[in-house]
Amino acid sequence: MKRTPISALLDGFPVVLAPMEDVTDAAFRRIARSLGAAVCMTEFVGVEQLVASSALAERRAGLAADDRPTGIQIYGADPELLVAAARIAAAREPAFIDLNCGCWVPAIARRGAGAGWLRDPGAMVAMVRRITAAVSLPVTVKTRIGWGPESHMPIVDLARRLEDAGIAALTIHCRTAAMGHRGAADWSWAARAQAVVEIPVIVNGDIRSADDVVRALAETGCAAVMIGRAAIDDPWIFRATRARLAGVPTEPPTEAERRAIYRALLEASIATRGERGGVHSTKRHAGVLSPALRQRVVQARDLAEAYAAIA
Repeated sequence: MKRTPISALLDGFPVVLAPMEDVTDAAFRRIARSLGAAVCMTEFVGVEQLVASSALAERRAGLAADDRPTGIQIYGADPELLVAAARIAAAREPAFIDLNCGCWVPAIARRGAGAGWLRDPGAMVAMVRRITAAVSLPVTVKTRIGWGPESHMPIVDLARRLEDAGIAALTIHCRTAAMGHRGAADWSWAARAQAVVEIPVIVNGDIRSADDVVRALAETGCAAVMIGRAAIDDPWIFRATRARLAGVPTEPPTEAERRAIYRALLEASIATRGERGGVHSTKRHAGVLSPALRQRVVQARDLAEAYAAIA
């Protein structure tokens, strides 16, 4: 496999925290790292917002000194804006810049951004080539196996073309854009792509446990896996995976640890969004708590009630 800057990042621990909107903010990345994650990614950042220096873009693309190695993911439909945004992101000195060519959400894809690029793989490759030429940092791409039915899955040929365009790694969510999150992810497509390129391929989709990580690496021969939705309720998956790969036992999180993690996320969110927004936004992480406490925090109307729920 071709050695790239991303290869070095994955050598110690071949697992990446996926970019997830309204989830993988700085606070969640800090929690994930405390539990064993190494390489993390930001929430995706719209190129229009980044170029306009909006408050949202500044928050999503801001990287503290202890928030590394982290990749900044950007998305958009306009190649000119993508190039401009990539240069702005590069100035933040992330470990790499990731291009979102896989978001299937209709509001994103129908305007040509995210997975919308899969409708015209040639245009995607041309856009990627412009960005790799415009910045000195490594550029990666996250995409899906295709737009629609199996007959239109271009991922194997696309992987070759993206490698030629200069990317340092390729993440493949092993569903089509049309599938969204429905159906099973077919990891065999990532295996086929890794077999024809020298850059690292990162397999994504249905990685729900440490055992899944081991199985995905063995079945695909890929350089790494990317963990997304499973980490929202179970950030301890990184700790369990480190233990599983090292062949040592690990303990499940204690009740006190679950409460401490939720409290840390709550306080960080309040610091960023204010009390009302922080209490509300942290509810998406209620799954880190035991079932007995989840309903209580979901019903909390203010900070006092949220604290009381986890006291």
